[in-house]
Amino acid sequence: MNKINIAIDGPAAAGKSTISKRVAEQLNYIYIDTGAMYRAVTLLYIENGKDIINNLGNVEISFKRQDSNRVFLNDRDVTDEIRSQAVTANVSEVSSFEEVRNYLVAMQQKIGLEKGVVMDGRDIGTTVLPDAELKIFMQASPRVRAERRLLEEKARGNNIDLDKLTSQIIRRDELDMSREISPLVQADDAVLLDTTELSIEDVEAHILYLAKQKIGVE
Repeated sequence: MNKINIAIDGPAAAGKSTISKRVAEQLNYIYIDTGAMYRAVTLLYIENGKDIINNLGNVEISFKRQDSNRVFLNDRDVTDEIRSQAVTANVSEVSSFEEVRNYLVAMQQKIGLEKGVVMDGRDIGTTVLPDAELKIFMQASPRVRAERRLLEEKARGNNIDLDKLTSQIIRRDELDMSREISPLVQADDAVLLDTTELSIEDVEAHILYLAKQKIGVE
């Protein structure tokens, strides 16, 4: 069976990671959470200061599946730490640094060479995997995305105001869309998928249908 690369882009809390994991599992593909990679570098930035940006050559980020998908930073499990509010507040800024983007994009492109990858982020279809056979741009209203993120935060034991979370997401969108390097934008050949009123199952089924068309199976 031919393998393809699937690029799933979109703003924060659009459901990209959830859907990408499910699609990858159904196709037996590798799932790469690029957002987690930027969060891992952001955690380093918070802990060590800006000097770390000029020393990324010694930074290794890997994904391992144990009881769940885990993110490792230089053999340190940072899966939970990278979801902290401090990391969330700084990830857009750190992601805008040219050194960070160049380093991580090169790492992501290397992963995609062998095909059979589902990769989600902000610039996968435009910058990281511009030749991906299937590109999806997921979006949803800021309020709906805030409600989804609120459920995630509550599950982690965090109590955040919904209005504040909505404002943070809108601000994150503004930063991601206005940055000079690889801004958040829909690729010309991407399929636009608004998930505001769709269930996870509906979105998964639609992307799998499109993927199987590209792969050439029913």
